[in-house]
Amino acid sequence: MKWRIMAALMSFSLIVLVVQDIPLYNFMQANQHEQVQTSLQRDAFVIAGRAQSALWTGSADATAFLDRTSRAYRDAGGARVVVVDKTGLAIVTSDDDQTALGSDYSTRLEVADALTGTIASGERFSTTLNEDLMYVAVPVLNGADVIGAVRLTYPAKVVDDAVDGQLRMLGIIAVSTLILAGIIGYIIAASLNRRLRLLETATQKLAEGDLSIRADESSGPSEIRALSSSFNQMAQRLNVLIEQQRRFAADASHQLRTPLTALRLRLERASDLISEDPKAAAQRLRAAETEVDRLAAIVEGLLLLSRTESSTAPAETVDLAVVARERVEHWQPLAKEHGVTVRFEGPAHAVGLAIRTAPEQVIDNFVDNALGVSPPGSRIIIRVVDGVTVNVSVLDEGPGLSEEDCARAFDRFWRATSDNQGSGLGLAIVSRLMFASGGSARLEPRSPRGLCAIAVFPGSK
Repeated sequence: MKWRIMAALMSFSLIVLVVQDIPLYNFMQANQHEQVQTSLQRDAFVIAGRAQSALWTGSADATAFLDRTSRAYRDAGGARVVVVDKTGLAIVTSDDDQTALGSDYSTRLEVADALTGTIASGERFSTTLNEDLMYVAVPVLNGADVIGAVRLTYPAKVVDDAVDGQLRMLGIIAVSTLILAGIIGYIIAASLNRRLRLLETATQKLAEGDLSIRADESSGPSEIRALSSSFNQMAQRLNVLIEQQRRFAADASHQLRTPLTALRLRLERASDLISEDPKAAAQRLRAAETEVDRLAAIVEGLLLLSRTESSTAPAETVDLAVVARERVEHWQPLAKEHGVTVRFEGPAHAVGLAIRTAPEQVIDNFVDNALGVSPPGSRIIIRVVDGVTVNVSVLDEGPGLSEEDCARAFDRFWRATSDNQGSGLGLAIVSRLMFASGGSARLEPRSPRGLCAIAVFPGSK
């Protein structure tokens, strides 16, 4: 994988360099030619100014000075200088052999244009020198009259060689960039490959059953860290789910063993008595039905607890005051049969956050427990207090619990008495529902007697 990443990075760098350097070379070549043309034109005007005296007066000293000037210019920059009179005859050249003196240059288009007072510049092929030349020809003026012309020529190959030299330097830089890109690509690819290998190893261990394995989230690129974080969340969630299933199986086997044993004994005893004592056998069968009901309650409670533990439903806004009043109306008929009064205390509205049906299940569980211990003539109050959180409390006047029992009451299968009434799962379910809703639940003793069951829901403000 790392070699593919390195090759991809180098290929990308090569494409970028090619796309960038070809237009850059063309620009450099055009720019270099333009600079040389501009320089030749400027120098041509300087030499034309010095040639004016020699052309106007015909002085030998002025001509000799112009000859020295043209040679010095040639030696300094490499450009060839030709100065012609108004008829196009060369009076000064920068050549050492001086064979071109007296030659007619009026047949050269650039010289002909300059003798008409026009500045001529460009590039053409010289059949005499058998090479491309860059040229500039300017008129030499005396007032409004054209008395001659100056032509400067420069080998185009020199300019191209200079550009090629710069291009070679660019090539060196490009090769260095590719090598550097390859090194960086190898380092990046090796780092990514190492992190992915570690993540792959963690995945394999998780698949083999090691639920404690976790990926490193502290180093590597942000994408790898995000992937590691997602892996760890998955592993943690899987660990929780499997642990829940283990607890469910352990709790179920533990809690179902006793009622199943009792049920079997009662059925065996009923079978023995069915011919000798039908009434006693019927009693045993009724007792067996009670055990079946108890088994059904335990199984239903375990399944409900399992569902609440694995619930991932989002919390929703709920008017808890409205829910509390509805539960008061629901429980009043049954409470009346027990001689107990159920009433509501709180505001008209109190909006909080909870998962779907959690408030109803929590309040019903609290009220059911309270009704089971409330003496006739007592009161059960469902109280709602709105604030940063929304507290829903169920207060009874029963025997109450100690602070120690209040702390243990939310454990699975814990019961305040040993009469086997209830499954011992109700408050455990309440605890899980409140946790899933982002809240909490607790029990507090009341003075002088009674119990206060409190559910704290997150506020929606």
